[in-house]
Amino acid sequence: MMQTTHVLTGHLAKLTTHIDSVPQALVQYTLVLGDQKLHLNPLIGQTIRLENLGHINCSHCGRKTKKSYSQGYCFPCMQKLPQCDLCIMSPERCHFDAGTCRDEAWGKAFCMQPHIVYLANSSGLKVGITRVNQMPTRWLDQGASQAMPIMQVATRKLSGDVETILKQYVADKTNWRKLLKTDAQNINMAQAADLLLNESEADLEALLGGLSHKDYQWLDTAAISMCYPVLEYPDKVNSHNLDKEPVLEGKLMGIKGQYLILDSAVINVRKYTSYLVQFSS
Repeated sequence: MMQTTHVLTGHLAKLTTHIDSVPQALVQYTLVLGDQKLHLNPLIGQTIRLENLGHINCSHCGRKTKKSYSQGYCFPCMQKLPQCDLCIMSPERCHFDAGTCRDEAWGKAFCMQPHIVYLANSSGLKVGITRVNQMPTRWLDQGASQAMPIMQVATRKLSGDVETILKQYVADKTNWRKLLKTDAQNINMAQAADLLLNESEADLEALLGGLSHKDYQWLDTAAISMCYPVLEYPDKVNSHNLDKEPVLEGKLMGIKGQYLILDSAVINVRKYTSYLVQFSS
């Protein structure tokens, strides 16, 4: 029987992360339930329990909803909020300049800001984009073991345009099952970047040729490495669904990206944003 030392109840948010130093450091994780927080790293190796209490409240308006849309929103908010628009997942489809942004002030604060195009090594080499102030958080959320910025651009749309070109030659998504089965094999990130940029040179020139250096700049930045607190990876990755099985219990074997790795199953914490849950250990 589990000896309880912590009991927290609240609406679930994504795990928060930090690293103490670079270029290589152990990722520290914090569970967030409403206004309560719990450092998770000390619980690795212990039995934990997570229970879905059957209530979901929109993270924007607080409305009760039967289903969480776009990781934490009710259906009306998903339809009207700019952070739920299609261009968030496909930044090359940004329509701010067309005057049809759902919220111009939000668009200026979020999309019309400097973005980074980067390479990361999570389940293998991939390309991605993020706002300048989201490094290294974006990489930690993805479970990247290595990451290296290669370019800074003036807007989110331009970063999406560059990513669209580069993903012809390299993946732009993480294989989450592979991510949770092993540590990524180390890659020479500088060499990988050189090869990728050589392959895409003509397409990038066509995109960037008419722009000024105020719009973009190439970066000469060393890769950083990140180490995740994992005692043991599962031989077979079984994903737990809190909607179908409200209770998840088992020994916490590790944390990577937004996943808790238990000896019984793995769970993507971010998927259940805004769910009312009880956590105990």
